[in-house]
Amino acid sequence: MRALALIALLALAACKEETAQDIAPLPLTPAAVGHYCQMNLLEHDGPKAQAHLAGLPGAPLFFSQVRDVIAYLRMPEQSHDVLAVWVSDMGAPGATWDAPGEANWIEADSAHFVVGGGAIGGMGAPEIVPFSDLDAAAAFAAQNGGRIMRLDDIPDTAVLAPVDLDGDTSDTEFQDRLRNLSRTVGE
Repeated sequence: MRALALIALLALAACKEETAQDIAPLPLTPAAVGHYCQMNLLEHDGPKAQAHLAGLPGAPLFFSQVRDVIAYLRMPEQSHDVLAVWVSDMGAPGATWDAPGEANWIEADSAHFVVGGGAIGGMGAPEIVPFSDLDAAAAFAAQNGGRIMRLDDIPDTAVLAPVDLDGDTSDTEFQDRLRNLSRTVGE
């Protein structure tokens, strides 16, 4: 009887068909909120990104800025393998800074990024701007500054370094604010 049960179990296991997780990009909708800020992506200017994680089908992490998804990829804290990263193609027909498009996604690995220019993303930080077309990236860089790079060539300093958002914050001031906050919380 045990042998028969074991054979039946093996037969069922052999019939089980593994299905690959769908990693196709999802369009931006009002339900798409930034992973870090938890704000609606449609309310922010500039290109967006989404990362599909293993074991989380149909629920990619959305990012308000392309810079943020690249930072996420480089941080060791992720709990899941990243299966795919999609970024807005800013050279797509109809894509503008105010309305980068809801479905004009390109794979981050194939994009040409303009890095270090004057573009500011939806969360107020310097943005890394993706294009599928090299000529469109070159035209953007000529107008806004920056260099064209592939994903793996973008330096960590472009995505992981602190950003001065108010034009008046030094590292010393930041440390002082943290100390004051710690004192306030401890009281």
